[in-house]
Amino acid sequence: MHALAAAAPLLTLLVLLGVVRMRSHWAGLIALGLGLALGTTMFGLPLHEALSGAAEGAAFGLFPIVWIILNAVWINKLQHATRYFDVVGRTFSSVSGDRRIQALLVAYCFGAMVESISGFGTPIAVTSVILVTLGLSPMRAAVVALFANTAPAAFGSLGNPIQGLAKVTSFPESLLGEMAGRQSAIIAALVPFALMLLLDGRRGLRELWPAALTAGLGFAAGQLLCSNLLTYQLTDLSAAVVSTLALVVLLHFWKPLRTAGDSCNDAPPQRDSRHDIVVAFSPYAILVGLFAITAFVGPVQRAVANVGFSFTWPGLRLDDRSGRPLPITVFDFQWLGSSGTILLITGIATACILGVSARRALGCYGLALKQIRWAIVSISVVLALSYVMNISGMAHDLGVWAAGTGSAFALLSGALGWFGVALTGSDTSSNVLFGAMQVAAAHRVGVSPLLMAAANSSGGMQGKAVAMQNLVLGTTAVGLQGREGDILRRVLWWSVSLLLVLCVLAWLQTNALSWMVPSP
Repeated sequence: MHALAAAAPLLTLLVLLGVVRMRSHWAGLIALGLGLALGTTMFGLPLHEALSGAAEGAAFGLFPIVWIILNAVWINKLQHATRYFDVVGRTFSSVSGDRRIQALLVAYCFGAMVESISGFGTPIAVTSVILVTLGLSPMRAAVVALFANTAPAAFGSLGNPIQGLAKVTSFPESLLGEMAGRQSAIIAALVPFALMLLLDGRRGLRELWPAALTAGLGFAAGQLLCSNLLTYQLTDLSAAVVSTLALVVLLHFWKPLRTAGDSCNDAPPQRDSRHDIVVAFSPYAILVGLFAITAFVGPVQRAVANVGFSFTWPGLRLDDRSGRPLPITVFDFQWLGSSGTILLITGIATACILGVSARRALGCYGLALKQIRWAIVSISVVLALSYVMNISGMAHDLGVWAAGTGSAFALLSGALGWFGVALTGSDTSSNVLFGAMQVAAAHRVGVSPLLMAAANSSGGMQGKAVAMQNLVLGTTAVGLQGREGDILRRVLWWSVSLLLVLCVLAWLQTNALSWMVPSP
């Protein structure tokens, strides 16, 4: 009964979005109200702590998530204000005239590269607007960008999900990275096939399966080899690079029989100068460069980390067994190293390089803020719900229920990770939330604790596609506010389907495929 009550707020949110087709901010407010009511009654959470936790969740929604969306949309507005916006689309068209392959390169390959150094939904905001530039409809662009972001989610930004998992499970980070790589690589290799179906149905898969296979195998090879032989922090970057190179090589020797894109037109394609191409892509080059510098250059990394502060949220004191505040009660305001701040700096540099005046740039910022106004409400209330469910014990009760299923737990382990990401929008948060419980349950039912811990991170991959804040981020970036339910209906089946593959894989790794589990 408690497990059903614990799941009720999230299930209500999904039904209101996907079935009732209610606008996301109203659906989020109703789910939040239900979560507060259940948390303070059935789960015994004091009202002042429930309200304080909701306030912290809303604040986390504003920073860093809304901060990321605002500045990503601003960069898009700046590009739209110049002639360079169309140059991006024509450049990708020169690699392949097929819009579906262009989408694969942008959302799957380039998106994973951005994810590897930023996270927090940044790839969805960045790649969705590029896909619109390439000629995809806003709805299809948001769907493709959102689902493609599931492939790199298990390792996220510089392996943060693995680091979080290591903290709560006491397993070495490298060992968790190895195990997660042996699961996520298989699931990530299937994502391009789903993308082809999302882009053009069975016809798209029939015509472009060589491209999907090449990109998927390249991505899987990059993830598997880097996580097991090199360093897990660079797993997604390696996967993105190998996948891109493999796809480019394939296109030198193979072309689809039918091309879906601008190249179908009889008019000769417009050719841009090298200077225009460099200028058009400078925002993305600056973005990747800034993320790389702050992530890999030691002195810069330390300097950035020292700018900002952390504090225990007022009115919310939850301690672990050693008496230290639980991570969920500590609010980190590391403003300089935030992805949103890096996007802001990128936007300022973009305005200078593209020749946008200060007055026009400020006007574009105002338009971006106006565009995301309802997204601010939606994201804030959903994160508030997430925090209430965490501090009230709802999420923990779901985990305990899953652990009580005995030998079937191996099949449900990945589903817990999916639920955690669907709830929080973050694989790192899901790992922190359920990681220790996965290990304890694995000991209880007699399966590998390492395997179940990694399955939490790998299962969370597909939760990215249905997380509320990611749905809002995708719709907001392309100007489809209020259409989150439409996107959810398009991606939910694929999300659950690949989750089932992961669950079966994890179960097989407890017996027939046990050789895939590294020894601690």
